[in-house]
Amino acid sequence: MGKSTLIIVLLFLYTPSNAQNENAKLKEKVSVAVNNIESKCIDWRRDFHEHPELGNRETRTAGIIAAHLKKLGIQTMEGVGKTGVVGVLVGGKPGPCIALRADIDALPIIERVNIPFASKVKTTYNGQDVGAMHACGHDTHIAMLMSVAEVLSGMKNEIKGTVKFIFQPAEEGPPDGEEGGAPLMVKEGVMENPKVDVIFGLHIESNIEVGNIEYKSGSFMASSDWFTIKVKGKGSHGSQPWLGVDPIQISAQIIEGLQSIVSRQSDLTKAPVVITVGKIHGGVRNNIIPEECILDGTIRTLDNAMQQEVHKKLKLTAEKIAEASGATAEITIDTKTLVTYNTPELVKKMIPSLQSAAGIDNVKEREWVTGAEDFSYYGTKAPSFFFYLGGMKKGRDPKTAPPHHTPDFEIDESGMKTGIKAFCNLVIDYMNMK
Repeated sequence: MGKSTLIIVLLFLYTPSNAQNENAKLKEKVSVAVNNIESKCIDWRRDFHEHPELGNRETRTAGIIAAHLKKLGIQTMEGVGKTGVVGVLVGGKPGPCIALRADIDALPIIERVNIPFASKVKTTYNGQDVGAMHACGHDTHIAMLMSVAEVLSGMKNEIKGTVKFIFQPAEEGPPDGEEGGAPLMVKEGVMENPKVDVIFGLHIESNIEVGNIEYKSGSFMASSDWFTIKVKGKGSHGSQPWLGVDPIQISAQIIEGLQSIVSRQSDLTKAPVVITVGKIHGGVRNNIIPEECILDGTIRTLDNAMQQEVHKKLKLTAEKIAEASGATAEITIDTKTLVTYNTPELVKKMIPSLQSAAGIDNVKEREWVTGAEDFSYYGTKAPSFFFYLGGMKKGRDPKTAPPHHTPDFEIDESGMKTGIKAFCNLVIDYMNMK
């Protein structure tokens, strides 16, 4: 047989259909492994739920994760971004580096859900006595990614490339005065050594039915900016407001003025804008006009140019309204997260992977979300894709499902199986595209 004939034969033997068959076999192995690990995943989730830890304090959680990864023979790094854990699984064949991320922190909330593994934890947050609860589903994220690590490590020799498992602390934000979350993980090099080619993340949702996946290409979740406006006036007796400059009354005008930025100054056909004042503090007594009133709030935008424009308009509005009444306004704006942006080319390629995990009819594109996610920082270093996973009981009305960040938040654990399979399928399909 001549050399050219041999090449033709080899090309025939490894046609695209053969590659597809190889993928199909791997996914079948994943399906079997996911069914076998589901009960273990549920046990992990319940343990984390019963023992929640707040951001930058997830020492017990991190210890369990690290011990599991080491047991699987996965290279494990601890103390990344304070309490984060990173596992690196090197496959048996060359290929890309694919990162998967789970957040691991809880929230300062006292749980009201009547379940055997409900949290009874009491702790402190920014100097206040609080409860602790996994009221945003991060406990399920940890358990699912631990399960994915076990499933893929069992297929190590068939993995093309490297899988990096990122268990990130403080997604909800670190305590005051501390760094944390995805920005710190990125700063400490989590997307390097080995350099990440692509990163995937998911978030379980209490108002999406189990078995379903929702996503959006391009801008998906909003940036989150926190602002403080200090209105400085002149104190007076409450019976003689004309002798002072009332910062509380001026603050009320500013709050109204900020909403005109949304309703009259922003092109809402381009992207939504939200400005919310969530906290007001001013005065100590009914009959005293204070010298100062402080407003704290948040800005949500889904377009980077609009974000900067809103910043300028907020400052101008507050300053000019205060000035018109003889007061001054000092404004600070702190960016907490960027816009979570799903790389369109990547989304288009990977939708079949999600469909093979959940079923074609159960994967839907949705509108953008004004909630925020610090997963957005990973997207500044590599193409990224973040999607929602259903966690609501079948047949329930989404409008009656307890929202995230509330004491009654709950998740149907049967939805985790779809999440495990989705992550595994994304890895298998992407590694075979290169």
